[in-house]
Amino acid sequence: MITLLDYGAGNVRSVINAIEQLGERITVAQTGRDILDAEKLVFPGVGNFGSMMHILRQKQFVVPLMDYLISGRPFLGICVGMQALFEGSDEAPAERGLGILPGRVQRFDVDLAVPHIGWNGIGVKKPTNLFSGLQGDEKFYFVHSYHVVADDPEVVLSTTDYGYPFVSAVQKGSIQATQFHPEKSGASGLKVLENFIRMDRRVEIPGRCPSQTRLAKRIIACLDVRANDRGDLVVTKGDQYDVREDGNVRNLGKPVEMAGRYFEEGADEITFLNITGFRDFPLEDMPMLQVLKETSKHVFVPLTIGGGIRDFTDKNGRTYTALQVAAEYFRSGADKISIGSDAVDIVEAVLKAGQPTGGSAIERISHVYGNQAVVVSIDPRRVYVDAPDQTPHATIETAVPGPKGQRYCWFQCTVKGGREGRDVDAVTLARTCEQLGAGEILLNCIDRDGTNLGFDIELINAVKQAVTIPVIASSGAGCEAHFAEVFAKTDAESALAAGIFHRREVPIAAVKAYLKGKVEVRL
Repeated sequence: MITLLDYGAGNVRSVINAIEQLGERITVAQTGRDILDAEKLVFPGVGNFGSMMHILRQKQFVVPLMDYLISGRPFLGICVGMQALFEGSDEAPAERGLGILPGRVQRFDVDLAVPHIGWNGIGVKKPTNLFSGLQGDEKFYFVHSYHVVADDPEVVLSTTDYGYPFVSAVQKGSIQATQFHPEKSGASGLKVLENFIRMDRRVEIPGRCPSQTRLAKRIIACLDVRANDRGDLVVTKGDQYDVREDGNVRNLGKPVEMAGRYFEEGADEITFLNITGFRDFPLEDMPMLQVLKETSKHVFVPLTIGGGIRDFTDKNGRTYTALQVAAEYFRSGADKISIGSDAVDIVEAVLKAGQPTGGSAIERISHVYGNQAVVVSIDPRRVYVDAPDQTPHATIETAVPGPKGQRYCWFQCTVKGGREGRDVDAVTLARTCEQLGAGEILLNCIDRDGTNLGFDIELINAVKQAVTIPVIASSGAGCEAHFAEVFAKTDAESALAAGIFHRREVPIAAVKAYLKGKVEVRL
């Protein structure tokens, strides 16, 4: 029996599903006594260090957790659950950690995108049962802005490179913890969890551990989900955002089945974009929540959900916050939430006021769950001008002239599925959203959507140069070479596609095989 410490924040459903997939029973600790009575304890910390420690103290979990940790029984911490073992974190200087291990947690200080998001390797430093049976060259899923600096080198189980080596796993006696998410790391992650559960594995160092690890470029499958005219949720795909064909919504398949297929084919992440207009209130849109719950039972890579994550007042006058809506998605299996059109409204309000309010959905959700949990989805289109001084917006000189030969353009943000343009550009939106707490940008392109002409390299470079957070390139992929091009000509950390994967014109495995030797990928 495994006990899971769920303090009430983030996606623990995936951890539960992964452990149950391995045939183990699991119970969730509701009280301090449940922690003390555990045979084996798993602590998947999520999001903000300060918020986590505050809730642990509020629930009176700290003392029983400390007592458990010194009892000698098996413990596995995950992500912030590992960071909690140390004395404190620069993310929340006023909050004390558990202090079981000496050292602190600090923010990445690198000339790379932060958060560190994606699939990276580990260099195992000492024999352990936790990585028994692995080859050593496997990649695991990381998503964090802060990392452990351990004062005692004897507790360092593995390191990973991101600008410089950082601690990616620790062990002291029966206490084991990983910065990466085994429950989101496919078959390799399930093997790590199985090793912890069984505890009878051989103590060893895997034979193929790299001397230096490298972050892989991510290939993300995106499923646009909406209700068809009969009310069934289907995966669809638009042609420049028009999802109807012969008057009917294009039906490419069922969301859960397609997500499972992409996982088996090697997708590094899966994104669901709920493009259905909500009938009353997002929390009553139960089919989409059920899609997440069912998908997370069999898909062990990160899941992102977008659509309807905003403040809402229902017809009875009851108000729900975007934070409550996001929490329901996280509890249903999402690892990240994506905010689209509402981000435009938020940025317009910030620009008008001249400063953030502190109350926007981006700010509130990132404060509780960490900025790595918030993706902003931008839907821009080109607006051509003859000269930069014709607009106050950030312009570029383009190699793709406008219809009248214009040599300059700016990228106008749109809402309502691309039907309405706003007086804010994609560069400003991305930069402002980063300041508000977003941890990743999903950069679509109306002009390229459904065209199979390749990604808009100029758009991606313009936005990537304006932010320090990861950027996901989207829209326009039609063949394997388009993925190679976007990684060669931009610094985008990942690329997303839908139509060519849905129609099976180019399988994900074929994209990765094509990229092998050109860029780092997870095979």
